[in-house]
Amino acid sequence: MGDLELLLPGEADVLVRGLRSFQIREMGSGGWNQQHENLEKLNMQAILDATASQGEPIQELLVTHGKIPTLVEELIAVEMWKQKVFPVLCKLEDFKPQNTFPIYMVIHHEASIINLLETVFFHKEVCESAEDTVLDLVDYCHRKLTLLVAHCGHDGPSEEEESQYSTPMQELQKQAELMEFEIALKALSVLRYITDCVDSLSLSTLSRMLSTHNLPCLLVELLEHSPWSRQEGGKLQQFESGRWQTVPPSEQQKLSKLDGQVWIALYNLLLSPEARAHYCLTSFAKGQLLKLQAFLTDTLLDQMPNLADLQGFLAHLALAEAQPPKKDLVLEQIPEIWERLEQENKGKWQAIAKHQLQHIFSTSEQDLRLQAQRWAETYRLDVLEAVAPERPRCAYCSAEASKRCSRCQNEWYCCRECQVKHWEKHGKSCVVAAQGDRAK
Repeated sequence: MGDLELLLPGEADVLVRGLRSFQIREMGSGGWNQQHENLEKLNMQAILDATASQGEPIQELLVTHGKIPTLVEELIAVEMWKQKVFPVLCKLEDFKPQNTFPIYMVIHHEASIINLLETVFFHKEVCESAEDTVLDLVDYCHRKLTLLVAHCGHDGPSEEEESQYSTPMQELQKQAELMEFEIALKALSVLRYITDCVDSLSLSTLSRMLSTHNLPCLLVELLEHSPWSRQEGGKLQQFESGRWQTVPPSEQQKLSKLDGQVWIALYNLLLSPEARAHYCLTSFAKGQLLKLQAFLTDTLLDQMPNLADLQGFLAHLALAEAQPPKKDLVLEQIPEIWERLEQENKGKWQAIAKHQLQHIFSTSEQDLRLQAQRWAETYRLDVLEAVAPERPRCAYCSAEASKRCSRCQNEWYCCRECQVKHWEKHGKSCVVAAQGDRAK
């Protein structure tokens, strides 16, 4: 497992065996919080294992104990909580939290699960062990990719606008918005790994991806608008490692990881024999796919030579006749987790919000201190730094940073001078974060 070890093999086995599904009304409860902490530990250990390249026991344990379907159900359940319960909770008259961190942990739960799935879905056997829930996961990824397409043209708040968030709830809403964007990017990676297994997917899953959702056309939209790239102050920025980073001119022709994920997914969905046999190339689909020809430059082909096969496919498609929409009657499986959860809780969202306000999110100061101590033990700084994809960057000049803001511990700087220059923007959010920490 490498020099840094978070969990012993026996501990990991116990945590994986204990994973279970929770009802929506239980989210944020004591038992749910314990599982969230366990998931975070498994998540960090899985990243450590993948980084060390010395076997991946977390992935093997999840497959052995059949827990991938459980993770998918928990993922969709917390997504539904965020859409159905959280807005109702915020509108309750008695909703005046002194500390928003317990609520933040529920919101963050979705990011934790999708991050773990992204890490382990690299392996084909994980996709196979998802069984029927792979349909639900495909639907989940489609919802997130649709959000990404909707995000096109909305670059999010600038640094000046971010400094205007002054209350804990405003800060929470800002964090939730940014987290939703990051979750969608993780879902894109998970979807790409699912397409790697296209030769072993069921007919129902293939039909869902190609006919119901027409994922190839959606991926073309993503590639066309590239929501993970933006122009800020005349400079190209790309979203990497959880933040917008300026791309040096010398690297602007380099293919980004997210663009690469889209190209691989398109390659799998358009060129694999199983997918081609079931994808109906209507006039609309043909028009969308032919947009890809403009992107297939020599520079791109040098970086991904196998896309030459896709270029040939598009050249042939340009000369071929479009197919009429299929009208075959097909009996197929449909995803059931979202619909089941919605039926179980229909008409109960207000009651669930009130229950959670009274019994879960109205914790005493002593309980908050105990919970904060457990979070500190879970999120060990040495582990977090080890699993970070790269060294932290200065919030002012983007150089590699080694010093952290002593008050809020959220921002990094390369030197005292940059910290002073950035204080005008960072000051308000720093005070809010420090107040939140003291409330714990």
